[in-house]
Amino acid sequence: MNKNIQHLYTIAHKEERLIIGLMSGTSLDGLDVVLCSFSGAGRNTKVKVLHFETVPYAIDFKEEILTVFSKQQVDLAKLCLLNGWIGEQHGLMINECLQKWGINNTEIDLIASHGQTIYHAPKRLHRQEKFGNATLQIGDGDHLAVTTGIITLSDFRQKHIAAGGEGAPLAVYGDYFLFSHPSENRVLLNIGGIANFTYLPANGNLATTICTDIGAGNTLMDAYMRTNFSSQFYDKDALIARKGNINNALLNELKAHDFFTQSFPKTTGPELFSLTYIENAIKRAKINAINKEDVMATLNKFTADIIIDALHKTIATTDNLVVFASGGGIHNPLLMEHLQEGLPNVQFKDFNSLGINPDAKEAVLFAVLANEAIAGNPSDKNYMSEIIQVSMGKISFPD
Repeated sequence: MNKNIQHLYTIAHKEERLIIGLMSGTSLDGLDVVLCSFSGAGRNTKVKVLHFETVPYAIDFKEEILTVFSKQQVDLAKLCLLNGWIGEQHGLMINECLQKWGINNTEIDLIASHGQTIYHAPKRLHRQEKFGNATLQIGDGDHLAVTTGIITLSDFRQKHIAAGGEGAPLAVYGDYFLFSHPSENRVLLNIGGIANFTYLPANGNLATTICTDIGAGNTLMDAYMRTNFSSQFYDKDALIARKGNINNALLNELKAHDFFTQSFPKTTGPELFSLTYIENAIKRAKINAINKEDVMATLNKFTADIIIDALHKTIATTDNLVVFASGGGIHNPLLMEHLQEGLPNVQFKDFNSLGINPDAKEAVLFAVLANEAIAGNPSDKNYMSEIIQVSMGKISFPD
């Protein structure tokens, strides 16, 4: 037997597995690196976060990604170069984290890498009849495995698409296993570049469990900041938005897109919610001039409103509903104020109360997917086979 296959077999049968989860979202703020200890799988999954760090992306790293990010036309040679280079750079970031934590690479069983999304193209967006759903994440898993010496699972979203999904959101898999509660109706709200949520009813009924993208989270605000405020990558503490006033005509046009009338679940990306989206909304609102602070104030309210509307549309009552928020948006105080004002009957709780750092949550969920791919058993009657029907993640060996 190939030694790598033998090693993988051994890992699958271990009582405890050490898995590193990686997440780099569309906000391009950095690489989330989380080290988790896993036991069990499926409904019996137990996870403990041992270490977590967000490794900030250097400005030149962000600028390299932005040359191919969410663009219909790119330099194909640059795309090829970046695929391996990002995988190698992510591997070096892992090596630095492990050295900082005093852990040898040989102690780690698996890496679960989300990769860097550069284009998301569900059929509802590209509307080309002969093509199905598509998405592309770069940061090659082989480069990661070789750079770290650790077996790596990557490219999780492709199997989801191959099995009939849209490749996103994948949060429901880990959310159900880790965060369901017998008496509490929960919403796990992630406000990344794109906002999404998982609704976990207290009765545990899979038929009423919902996981879907909502629309723009931080992506419009971040893109507008990069373009209009001296290359600032985000509105820190909502300082810019607080200086402006909400323009209701623009707000209404931002919310007028037919994406918001489409049924859940659905996915989207910055391919739709781009600077062009803002420009078109301004034109439709017949606004001749608007200051930049007012645009930021309106974009902030827009993100809050579409989240509020989505929850009202999909959940019968917000009574006894608890929202646990994660993602970069939770650090935007004005956005969180808008959400609380728009959902007065909803209780917002700190995600840390669930035992997971909110900034680490997405990386943890991809570690869950790796654990499922290696140790899960969907044929087990006690398993949530209605949800986990396929193993996701391509396997890359270090040698």
